[in-house]
Amino acid sequence: MPETSRRPIAIEGVLADYGRLIDTALDRYLPAEDAPPADVYRAMRYSVFAGGKRLRPILVIAGAEVAGAPSEAVLPAACAVELIHTYSLIHDDLPAMDNSALRRGRPACHVVFGDAMAVLAGDALHAYAFELMARNADVPPCTPARVLRAIHALTVGIGSGGMVGGQVLDLQAVRGVPGRKSAAGGSQGARDEDAVREIHRLKTGALIRASLRIGGVLGGAGEDDLAVLDRYGEHLGVAFQILDDLLDVVGESGKLGKGTGADAEQSKVTFPSVFGLERSRRLAADATHDAVRALTPLGPRGAHLEELAAYLLERDR
Repeated sequence: MPETSRRPIAIEGVLADYGRLIDTALDRYLPAEDAPPADVYRAMRYSVFAGGKRLRPILVIAGAEVAGAPSEAVLPAACAVELIHTYSLIHDDLPAMDNSALRRGRPACHVVFGDAMAVLAGDALHAYAFELMARNADVPPCTPARVLRAIHALTVGIGSGGMVGGQVLDLQAVRGVPGRKSAAGGSQGARDEDAVREIHRLKTGALIRASLRIGGVLGGAGEDDLAVLDRYGEHLGVAFQILDDLLDVVGESGKLGKGTGADAEQSKVTFPSVFGLERSRRLAADATHDAVRALTPLGPRGAHLEELAAYLLERDR
């Protein structure tokens, strides 16, 4: 089990450096607020620069570094993943979805710019992400063939078999729409356990796994290393989502940058609502342990990823 009695200070500095690198690149890649059509660019930049952990682009960089490629070699793809994540948050917050008025400590995009412009800003970020992915072909050691594989990993991670599919299951679970994907037979409790795992394996975990694979593919990782990154990402995604669910129950809204208790108000299927707080904490610790164990074949090359997993288990926002 990874050491979690104190925050791994070293990784905090690494993450801060990665975050600044990513933010500088995002500012460079995104059109200026006054570029026409200005309304949509203002909405895009408002949401992208509202803060956030930049976890997914950091995982792209970490995946590339496992393969021996520098962070600068995958910056366009890393930023593309962050644009995808931001678009998903804009759409999740809409009244037709999670109906959240607050995101990262500020009014959500649709509150400031209106529902229609928020939808369009999300659409534009989604499209622009693929432009950035294509640009990565011009950055050594990346090649067009690697970029094509990376784009495939991204589309699998965010489509109906990934992030979007998880959102569908999440909405159906909340609203009681027939067709929720869960295990056949068994007790309602067993079905709920299967449902919450599947919802978050897709809704949150798929993009986390894809981010690591994208970095590994672009950096030239072999199939064995890519398999390690996949296994690590699978477990990390579970741990991350359980902690997210727990923070919605016990976290401080000022630190989180969003209201707490929303999951319970909307009768969402979450880890705490299905497993309870204490068992959810144990499951998060177990998933973190499994993520770290998956890194064993990488040896020292997996050090940052190991520290990251332990750090995320201790997060309070």
